[in-house]
Amino acid sequence: MRARPISRDGLVEELAELIAGRPRDAWTRVAVDGAPAARPGALADALVAPLRLRGRPVLRVSADDFLRPASLRLEHGRTDPDVFYEDWLDVKALRREVLEPLDAGGSGRVLPALWDSRVDRAYRVPYEELPRGGVVLVDGTLLLGRGLAVEVSVHLWLSAGALDRGTPEGERWRLPAYARYEREVRPQETADVVVRADHPGRLAVLDIGDRPES
Repeated sequence: MRARPISRDGLVEELAELIAGRPRDAWTRVAVDGAPAARPGALADALVAPLRLRGRPVLRVSADDFLRPASLRLEHGRTDPDVFYEDWLDVKALRREVLEPLDAGGSGRVLPALWDSRVDRAYRVPYEELPRGGVVLVDGTLLLGRGLAVEVSVHLWLSAGALDRGTPEGERWRLPAYARYEREVRPQETADVVVRADHPGRLAVLDIGDRPES
């Protein structure tokens, strides 16, 4: 079968092997992408210990900690799906503070969190030095198609029905943004690893030939 069933533990182990198999003389940047209903942050968290057991230093970063200030993010209202799609994430800051320091010849000095959107002010956290050969795990939604430099991209794919069921009432205004992402970025075709996550207990890795059409 091209859609290969896998347990969550099996998925974590498989991804850890894939990531740990990257060259040890360079950093590895990993994006774990998916709508909140797919829980990309939980998968990224689950990868930390297995990677460390494989001898890889790991730094966890959430794209939610790199949102733009409310004065910019909510300038055109709080429920505009196009603004959510295009302008909520501070892409330049995520590149500058997290990804570019891990380029070949980079400093390895990463800022793990920039902006606390819950209270709308900057975090006061220090930079962290990630040793060469280390892994940064970045989780978030709508991450692909933005030119973010990563070595491994994982997309947790939800069917329209599962996404509809899993999105809380207060966030349903975001559904058109997720649909636009499917149309324009087609993450189920562009990510290195695509996981169908409609049912958390019945995951499936989608091989290229079996990836769904938008």
